[in-house]
Amino acid sequence: MEYPLNTLGLAHKFIAEHISPGDFCIDATAGKGRDTAFLCSLVGPDGRVLAMDIQPQAVSSTKQLIDSLGFSDIVRVVLDSHENMENYADENSADGIMFNLGWLPGGDHNIFSKPDTTIKAINSALRILKPGGVMTICIYFGRECGYDERDRLLEFFPTIDQKKYTVIVSQFVNRRGDVPIPVFILKN
Repeated sequence: MEYPLNTLGLAHKFIAEHISPGDFCIDATAGKGRDTAFLCSLVGPDGRVLAMDIQPQAVSSTKQLIDSLGFSDIVRVVLDSHENMENYADENSADGIMFNLGWLPGGDHNIFSKPDTTIKAINSALRILKPGGVMTICIYFGRECGYDERDRLLEFFPTIDQKKYTVIVSQFVNRRGDVPIPVFILKN
């Protein structure tokens, strides 16, 4: 499969290289459900996917997409903040976790991810990942929001224990504007 050379395309390629049928994955920011559907296609009918979002509109969109694609038997969609991820998944249980930070495309730009809850969620996700598990974080920022979250995350990532995790923060240096930042984490 070919992936576009953008932040989300790189995240999808990275996840696809590490996830197998039967795995358990989490879409920590379900949005319109596209990453949830992508994860379902990777884990197959014997896998499981947890999708969560804080916005009812996102949960509804995700459920509609999942139902239309026939993935409803393997997905659990919950209306809750990603900071509460540990209420839905056990430590060392997930093979892959995806975050797309910012706001819901086409949604209310007054509702967006915030640094404190996102950092709490990422810490939870680090515990939930199995050894050998992977995480992607796409940091979208600009317009009304996201600069504080971007800056706080870029300060936070170097503090993650290097003995337990490998953290790669990438950037597109020849693109203009507020280009989303792809982050890749592997649990050693």
